Amino acid sequence: MKLGLCASLYLDSSLNDVFNFAKKMGIEGLEIYSGGGGKSRHIDVDELLESDKALESYLDQFKKRGSAISTLNCAGNPIHPVKEKAEADHRGFERTVLLCEKMKMDKLVVFSGAPGGCPQDKTPNWIVCPWPDEYLEARKYQWEEVLVPYWTRAVAFAREHGVTKLAFEMHPGFCVYNPETLLMLRERVGPEIGANFDPSHLMWQGIDPGLAILELKGAVFSVHAKDVFVNHDFIVRNGPNDAKHYSDSLKRAWTFRTVGYGHSEETWRGIISALGSIGYDGFLNIEHEDLYFSRQEGVTKAAEFLRGIIIKEKPEGMWWA
Repeated sequence: MKLGLCASLYLDSSLNDVFNFAKKMGIEGLEIYSGGGGKSRHIDVDELLESDKALESYLDQFKKRGSAISTLNCAGNPIHPVKEKAEADHRGFERTVLLCEKMKMDKLVVFSGAPGGCPQDKTPNWIVCPWPDEYLEARKYQWEEVLVPYWTRAVAFAREHGVTKLAFEMHPGFCVYNPETLLMLRERVGPEIGANFDPSHLMWQGIDPGLAILELKGAVFSVHAKDVFVNHDFIVRNGPNDAKHYSDSLKRAWTFRTVGYGHSEETWRGIISALGSIGYDGFLNIEHEDLYFSRQEGVTKAAEFLRGIIIKEKPEGMWWA
């Protein structure tokens, strides 16, 4: 396994500055955000698609720095009930797939998205209970008429262009938010559907990350390294679902933290070991959404923490037996 960094943390900094910081932290790869129109200080998707020279120059920056693109990330909501928003994110997805093809990369990170509860709805609707009965009907509409048809077409497009791993971040608020919903979509659409495994989104839901990894064996394509503090005193009174703003952290059921500040080293050793047990040997891309640390300090502490526990070499097997 290798340490990576979600470069989207530093969209206000040049790619050169991100390289310099990452090198100091022993970070070997960058996850590059290619959504949001596909143009930022870190990448211009349209330019790279239109110019082989520009693409060669872009990739040379990574080679010269001894770094890698751990993955591209075009996470958005391509099934948004507002047509214009859905089309913008869909375009970002297709342009990123085409760029992956030119870069000879077979993987990218996405969200499943969430449609409305009916064709007339204008707001995404996350359905998490079966009653009143309208909710079951709405969920059936979402999956049968929007989610599965969209991703069936999207996977076919990706496959046609050599992208065989779509790493879905299981994010509450979207249709795919836990292992069960990810595997449901994978079964309906195909093995190109897998996980961008971010344990923070699962742990506050009460999901054991190690067991989730085992459940997803063969379908973990990418990993985000981010922690979450779970306020058990609050949860035993009110439950884990909490719509208060993230800034109200002291009164929330949970809040995102730097790796090691939400759960113990023992928990994270278990996560790393579970990943090793299913054969994952890719990047752990550090993501920072901790209100208590600056980006630099938060990423630094996460990198220092993870360097001591990640599996860096492939085992020789039972050499002693």
